[in-house]
Amino acid sequence: MTSRTTRADALTCEVVELLGEVVGRYHEEYDRAAAGHALTGAQARVLALLAYGPTPMRQVAQRLKCEPSNVTGIVDRLEARGLAERRPDPGDRRVKLAAATDEGLRTAAALRDSLGDFAREPLARLSDADRAVLRDLLRGMLGAP
Repeated sequence: MTSRTTRADALTCEVVELLGEVVGRYHEEYDRAAAGHALTGAQARVLALLAYGPTPMRQVAQRLKCEPSNVTGIVDRLEARGLAERRPDPGDRRVKLAAATDEGLRTAAALRDSLGDFAREPLARLSDADRAVLRDLLRGMLGAP
């Protein structure tokens, strides 16, 4: 087996740098808005996910690309503030669902409203056609159909 090392060309370097800049800017604005609601960025992201509906704890961890034990701690802190609660899954009582409370739903909506323009709608400057091209390119990068 042969190992091949290639140097990235200038265009590749620029694209990688721009992707990093987009992600960094999104997280900065999101974390700033979260702090305005006395939440960490991770707590805000979990609360935003739970605003879509009760979600199994393991699925929250998968969506956020983190360990289930991290989600447990985040949900604990959201529960302590009355923003989330745990419920048994009606379909499988062994599974715990995390759910936003009414106050959590209000906070998630207020958080979304307080996001900067870029974090609220990062693709707003792109046309529908450009967003479709970007989606297809990203899918290609990830090897997704």
